[in-house]
Amino acid sequence: MNKPDQQELRLTQSYDERTCETHCPVHLSNLLQLQPKLLSMVKAQQMAELFGVLADPNRLRLLSALVVAGEMCVCDLAAGLKMSESAVSHQLRLLRTMRLVSYRKEGRNVYYGLADSHIVNLYHSVAEHLDEPEV
Repeated sequence: MNKPDQQELRLTQSYDERTCETHCPVHLSNLLQLQPKLLSMVKAQQMAELFGVLADPNRLRLLSALVVAGEMCVCDLAAGLKMSESAVSHQLRLLRTMRLVSYRKEGRNVYYGLADSHIVNLYHSVAEHLDEPEV
């Protein structure tokens, strides 16, 4: 058997520092249950991209306005959020790309709304979580 090099020892030591003091055996039954339900790498990447889009305060404020008011035109969103129409349009385009908002045109105006109830539920779940008292 080969002697571990210094880098392997450092990795092992840092791993050991983050785990419990006693090493327990792998519970095969837990792993067998976990594997078919574990998030795939493709879906994990998609979720990471979605959360990345949601990691912007201005986009979250846009979603907040749409949760509260329902459908709104770009000019009303811009005025309500004290942003330029150009900036609002840019942010809405990103939200639309991730299927978080939908839009419809009425004449020269474009009205945006939340894409579906999942977005409303996600927004409310995160807001409620943040309102919970710390333990």
